[in-house]
Amino acid sequence: MRPFLHSALVALCVVAHGAACASTVISRSFHADALGRDWSYTIYLPTGYRHDAARIPVLYLLHGNNGDANDWLTQGHLQSAADALIDHRDMPPVAIVMPQGGTDWYVDRKEKMETAFFDDLLPEIESRYAVSTQRGGRMIGGVSMGGFGALRYALTQPERFCGAMLLSPAIYANEPPRASAARRVGVFGEREFDPRVWHDLNYPAQWDRYMSRPYRLPMFIAAGDDDLAIQADASSLYTHLRLAGNPAALRIVDGAHTWDVWSALLPAALKYTLGCVKTPTPTPTPTPPQPLDHPSTGRP
Repeated sequence: MRPFLHSALVALCVVAHGAACASTVISRSFHADALGRDWSYTIYLPTGYRHDAARIPVLYLLHGNNGDANDWLTQGHLQSAADALIDHRDMPPVAIVMPQGGTDWYVDRKEKMETAFFDDLLPEIESRYAVSTQRGGRMIGGVSMGGFGALRYALTQPERFCGAMLLSPAIYANEPPRASAARRVGVFGEREFDPRVWHDLNYPAQWDRYMSRPYRLPMFIAAGDDDLAIQADASSLYTHLRLAGNPAALRIVDGAHTWDVWSALLPAALKYTLGCVKTPTPTPTPTPPQPLDHPSTGRP
């Protein structure tokens, strides 16, 4: 199914944008030691990407609970959004990595998913592709469950990332609502939901340590106004960040907890998040020496 999906995505790109569209989407798997199994991911590579060229920025995007890495493409229309932003020079060419997250909430509970992200996935991407290995060229983002993971990674390892995007992040500062998948997936408690585990892993427990360190990540935070609990917690996070002097942007738009909302927000989210990328200062081209005027000899 996955090879067919890849072919379909490329075909859609050609139909929509014509022969000029040359970005590619590739699905791969590799052995992740922390998981003790093969782990798959999908990667977007922009038009003009070359393995032997200079390294480009890289954005890691985490999908929602029981979703799929390719949701960013099939439902979020990420490829066309990124192509357009790069084509219009609204953001630099960027590689976008979308790992499969299942229902692990990107923490070391059912599996060592958080360890695998940092110890296995980052080295895999940085050795296989010409992407940045520096904080100034690496970003993190996610949607729903993926927003929980992205915020956790941003706060616990801010030396790794220069920016973050959180779309409808499931970051309930108190406890998840009764209907939340966080209570059912067997991550935050063995047999039943354990509030202590939730609070240990959620972002308020990481806040003081993040604020005590020198790194600050600009954060793009967004949600739909019908997504009542999540938009309230997203707004609260934004307020706390701004009061602490941390750069952040907030967007509350019409809609619920759906890809209709997230696909509409994605272009603005990408543009803001890529704004943290540090581009090398071009070396000025030396001015060639001017020929000296020869002194007049007085002869014609």
